[in-house]
Amino acid sequence: MENLEIKNAWITQVSGKKINPVFGDLIIENNRISEIRKKRFPDDLGREASKDKHARNLAGRVVTSPLVNFHDHIYSRLAKGLSTRGPQDNFVHILENLWWKLDLALDPDMVRASAQMAALESIRNGVTYIFDHHASPRHTSGSLGLLAEVLREYGLRGSLCFETSDRNGKELAQEALRENDNLLKNQSEDIKGMLGLHALFTLEDSTLQESAKILKKHDTGIHIHLAEDKHDPEFSQQRYRLSLAQRLKKFNLLNRKSILVHGVHLTGTDYEIIKQSGAAIAFNPDSNLNNAVGLPVYANVPTEIPILAGTDGMHANIRRSLKQIFLLYRHQQNDFGAAFQFLQKIHFDQLEFVRKYFPDYPMLQPGDRADLIIWDYIPPAPFGADNYWGHYLYGMLERPIHSVIQHGKFLMENFQINRADLEQTWIQIYEQGVRLFKELK
Repeated sequence: MENLEIKNAWITQVSGKKINPVFGDLIIENNRISEIRKKRFPDDLGREASKDKHARNLAGRVVTSPLVNFHDHIYSRLAKGLSTRGPQDNFVHILENLWWKLDLALDPDMVRASAQMAALESIRNGVTYIFDHHASPRHTSGSLGLLAEVLREYGLRGSLCFETSDRNGKELAQEALRENDNLLKNQSEDIKGMLGLHALFTLEDSTLQESAKILKKHDTGIHIHLAEDKHDPEFSQQRYRLSLAQRLKKFNLLNRKSILVHGVHLTGTDYEIIKQSGAAIAFNPDSNLNNAVGLPVYANVPTEIPILAGTDGMHANIRRSLKQIFLLYRHQQNDFGAAFQFLQKIHFDQLEFVRKYFPDYPMLQPGDRADLIIWDYIPPAPFGADNYWGHYLYGMLERPIHSVIQHGKFLMENFQINRADLEQTWIQIYEQGVRLFKELK
């Protein structure tokens, strides 16, 4: 792409464990941030931007690194408005009567439509890095490659995996492991792989043994639902006489590249094992509330455990997830100081974790890859390192994303997604949604 100037912006550079907003112009050359020219605010704000067509005057809006969704289910996107049959009075029934029926109904055309919808929703919400957990058991082979193809087409980066489970029989579990292995063999700069596991209550020991071999072979991490509902730890204790983390540790499945999703019902023993392993926990508060599975006692999580945020496929608005975590932390009777510290911990834990898979994830420093988002937020009061988090929580997280730049190119500008085929794409998505609804009648 030709050079691009982002002018009159608050640029939130990351330095160590600190956010340092600077006002000025950000220059992009050859898909990288070549220079940041500091200016005086507000003295220089009124100066008109260059008439150069490659310059954009942000008039004091805030620029940050892009958002990351650390737990998505792209395959869930066509479920909006879906009528279900069978009771949903507990978590297992929700799985049996909705999600496990839906994933069995998916075919490649539906998966592609789901990925297109997820890509569009993610861009609109400033999410350009997605850690996805996929399931389409009757069409496993090639499904991750299809997701990768769509993400690349839309300019996004992703870490993908297939949800391995024994719930549909050993043959489909083996096929899931092969699909994970195949993607891990074919990783690229923009598409990475993890080893996807559903949840321990649907996984036999033999499958975990084979999973461990793939994990070691590719030096990657697992992406697994863990202790989302009480059924998971209760099943583990009754059948194996082990806590969830003990069972994972038994098969050497915990490491610093792993994402353990939900963690609602973890014990002190679990926390200690997870802490020693370096694995991260990804919180998904909207999903937990929607499924009525309970909430983690956030203050009980050892500070050494990295904390990430996801959406669990409910939506692509990671801003909402972050705000929810903060508010729920406060709701659990923690003071403001501790709550703000928790928010900051999550922010920097996420920056550190995403770089385990994408080492060039940007910190908005000269020389960084030009991935950034522009928030439709103009600070109404002094804006600096000492009060950034107040602006972030009560200002930025409440505002939509104005523009998205990925690898030096606009994916969305001034709220408009930069695709000529947008109307036709939504028609195609709708057509596949109709097919899915008919399949599940």
